[in-house]
Amino acid sequence: MRHIVASLAALALLVPFIAHAQDSKAGIEAVAKALGEPGLKSIEYNASGVLFQAGQSQAPGQAWPRFNIKSLTRSVNYETASGREDWVRTQANDPPRGGGVQPIRGEQRQLFLVSGEHAWNVMGDAAIPAPIALIERQAQLWITPHGVIKAALANNATKQGPTIAFTLPNRVPVKATINAQNLVERVEIVLPSPVVGDWPVEVTYAEYRDFGGVKFPARIRQSTGGFPSLDLTVTDARPNAAVEIAVPDPVRQAGNPYARVATQMVADGVWYLTGGTHHSVLIEMKDHLILAEAPLNDERTLAVIAEARTLVPSKPIRYVVNSHHHFDHSGGLRAAAGEGITVITHEVNRAYFERNLAAPATIRPDHLAKSGKKGVVEGVKDKRVLTDGTRTVEIHHIAGVLHDDGLLMVYLPKEKLLVQADTFTPLPAGTAPPMPPSPFNVGLADNLTRLGLAVDNHLPLHGRMVPMAELNRQIGRGGPDMAPTPPATR
Repeated sequence: MRHIVASLAALALLVPFIAHAQDSKAGIEAVAKALGEPGLKSIEYNASGVLFQAGQSQAPGQAWPRFNIKSLTRSVNYETASGREDWVRTQANDPPRGGGVQPIRGEQRQLFLVSGEHAWNVMGDAAIPAPIALIERQAQLWITPHGVIKAALANNATKQGPTIAFTLPNRVPVKATINAQNLVERVEIVLPSPVVGDWPVEVTYAEYRDFGGVKFPARIRQSTGGFPSLDLTVTDARPNAAVEIAVPDPVRQAGNPYARVATQMVADGVWYLTGGTHHSVLIEMKDHLILAEAPLNDERTLAVIAEARTLVPSKPIRYVVNSHHHFDHSGGLRAAAGEGITVITHEVNRAYFERNLAAPATIRPDHLAKSGKKGVVEGVKDKRVLTDGTRTVEIHHIAGVLHDDGLLMVYLPKEKLLVQADTFTPLPAGTAPPMPPSPFNVGLADNLTRLGLAVDNHLPLHGRMVPMAELNRQIGRGGPDMAPTPPATR
């Protein structure tokens, strides 16, 4: 009898939960019906508007830099969890301010794709793996108005009043708000960021129209990290459009591009650590090491740190010098801090990185969160010199360049080597210099003149090692025809 009573009591407790789950499902299905979602396998829409490039502001705390979106075609296949974005954008800020590959001359086309567990970009005929964008692109599939309802029904969502809440399989939490017409009005998610830990994204949908029996918004706005990042006007939407996205073999077979670190000894005790889109430089001192740049994410920076320890196993890495605060160049600072490495950055970034290194990373705990360590940040205003009595390393502010207010470059006076990011990326061999030259390139050359730095060779944090003559050629100033020092490849 006691067992029967206990079972009845447990059932009585369970009934309200079952009823709530049924009510939630019925409420979500009502939204699906209002949207015309049942039977929708894919959607493709065209839009134009404005893009603000997240993570690329001129200074911490400022709005993201603005670009005009001449056209955007976004295609989503919900059945295969795949999507394609075809952007055509033009320069908006004049003069160019911040990052995001500025200045744009004419029109620039960008193709971004995702399918299942693969993300990639297309440049010309080449498919370039982009695993760093995977989680964000997966999330973008499921925060479209119809995608969020499909995901809610598939992931045991709850509905309380106008709010639907659930978690995606990649651990991204989702909250959708439904308006009085039973249409999706707002979607909020939190993404894992290698720079700031937990990073909020909010999308709002308005001015729904009927497209072949399916309701789709004519206005889409998105904010990222608290700043506007997208404002689109939709001109056309095609339900159940043919959206076939196959993962290219080079992408499927690429493995982990962040783990590949190529090493060039460019001077005694100085190594150029390449092997990807973003580079670092290792400098050996008497009793420690200095790393210039911790880019992209945990994976890349931890691979670079491992290579540094292989090259010089007897000395600790004491400092990492951050070139500037843009996300692609600071995404590994949390990993470096998790290894107990002190961050050196421009003074304008110091408080920003102190906050970032103390921020929680709950969506996907990273190396710093798991280490339990606290990040240490030191600021540089105009110049700082690190020396061990034999080797001197100078850190200089690159002043007056609108790409970033806190740009730093590393200069080795004995070796006449310069390390910098984004103020000068060498063009591919045989490419004619742009006319007029990039103001960022000109700004770097002017700073070298102002500071009286004699540079033989550049170690740019994108591209390849080149002589000073290449910067002069790229800005149309001529100069001595210096040959690069041939690197020793390991």
